[in-house]
Amino acid sequence: MTTPPFDTVTDDDIRAVSAQLGRPARNVVGIAARCVCGTPTVVSTAPRLDDGTPFPTFYYLTHPAATAAVSTLEATQVMNEYNDRLAADEDLRFAYAAAHNAYLADRESIALVPELAGISAGGMPVRVKCLHALVGHALAAGPGVNPVGDLALERADWTPTVCQCIVDSKGTAQAGE
Repeated sequence: MTTPPFDTVTDDDIRAVSAQLGRPARNVVGIAARCVCGTPTVVSTAPRLDDGTPFPTFYYLTHPAATAAVSTLEATQVMNEYNDRLAADEDLRFAYAAAHNAYLADRESIALVPELAGISAGGMPVRVKCLHALVGHALAAGPGVNPVGDLALERADWTPTVCQCIVDSKGTAQAGE
């Protein structure tokens, strides 16, 4: 198995992610996507937390502006629309199932957790449940891997190509809202 392509985690990354989340970051094994300024946008989280809890969400969206934009999509019932599209479009279903398999392969390259066998995130492979997880996967994997994550990114009032981070008094970028 190969390790997913993500950046090594630095102490500065953990500080930035903790600030983004408003709580200590836990069990981060890599930075899967970054803002154009370098601030973490998506982290990869260990499939089993230090306390032994299985954790299926391998790609976790942390950037506050991205999270807010995706929350707006969820609040406006976009998930229902995507579920309808999934039911009606065989090609979309096939691509979404492939995204599910890619997600599982990425997570399992870090650790096999028997309790998570066949479980990915975001409702894959049969429904759309959490756009945050799907967008996190799309940002980490790149365009064309997670079709529903790609659709949400196209529609979101946020883009990974424009920095929306705030620079603090020390010159350190923190993801802004």
